Amino acid sequence: MIEAGIIGGAGYTAGELIRILLNHPEVNLNFVFSTSQPGKPIYSIHQDLIGDTEIKFTDKINTEVEVVFLCLGHGNSKKFLAENQFSAKTKIVDLSTDFRQKSDDHKFIYGLPELNKKDIEKADLIANPGCFATAITLAILPLAKNALLKDEVHINAVTGATGAGTSLSGTTHFSWRDNNFSAYKSFEHQHLNEIGQSLKQLQADHDAEINFIPNRGNFSRGIHATAYTKFEGDLDEAKKLYADFYQDAAFTFITDEELHLKQVVNTNKCLLRLQKFGNKLLITSVIDNLLKGASGQAVQNMNLMFGLDEKLGLNLKASYF
Repeated sequence: MIEAGIIGGAGYTAGELIRILLNHPEVNLNFVFSTSQPGKPIYSIHQDLIGDTEIKFTDKINTEVEVVFLCLGHGNSKKFLAENQFSAKTKIVDLSTDFRQKSDDHKFIYGLPELNKKDIEKADLIANPGCFATAITLAILPLAKNALLKDEVHINAVTGATGAGTSLSGTTHFSWRDNNFSAYKSFEHQHLNEIGQSLKQLQADHDAEINFIPNRGNFSRGIHATAYTKFEGDLDEAKKLYADFYQDAAFTFITDEELHLKQVVNTNKCLLRLQKFGNKLLITSVIDNLLKGASGQAVQNMNLMFGLDEKLGLNLKASYF
């Protein structure tokens, strides 16, 4: 059994990780670290786990675990690792933004399996992708692979309230979010950097604008993204490019059906739909921001790092009604 620990156990992504790991056939959840909830049962925060586990949050760290997941606020993972040293055998999966940009200062591999599977299999350190970045990058990677991103890409995407985390703010209160919709960080979202980095990995000369408008939706979870750009080929050519690129992908699928969030919420899937309008290719992408956009993908990466089937423990089913 793989001994696993979670750092920052009270948030949404940690809750999803706990649920997955408790049911993973090759994992024992060794500890869940939380500075805000030490000594309290996990189910006091993640209340659906009543009857499933008696594990309590702890403020002690087992530095000998085989894998640790960092579910800390952005900017805190670097600080935590500087202050706490794990054993040489411990693999680390970080779910913050701290290590997603390539740098000589760290050896983290960007953990998008559809792009870096071989490197992930050999890695000890993984920077888990952002939720918007996952949905958007998967929507346009096949075009970059074939050097077909020659013009601006226009993206409009909406995420659920869980994308903002558990900390309250003026835009996360129910009274503000309910029956409401708004854009934020237009053209300046922090995930743009990692999206651009992934595109350049496959199309080194890519320098066209990525125009991204993120939106807040009045639902709890999920991301619905649409991206369009100029494409000279026909729809069948585009479908073949995508089918070829994702033929071995465990969780990314192409469909001709109209997409909506209930198809993917509570799963680790990304569904893509292609449509052609004049000289433009429209790609619709849907994921669960907490699973394929965070914790599910983190476990997928863990599976690859330990030589397991990447689907193991991730046979999650959507709740359609």
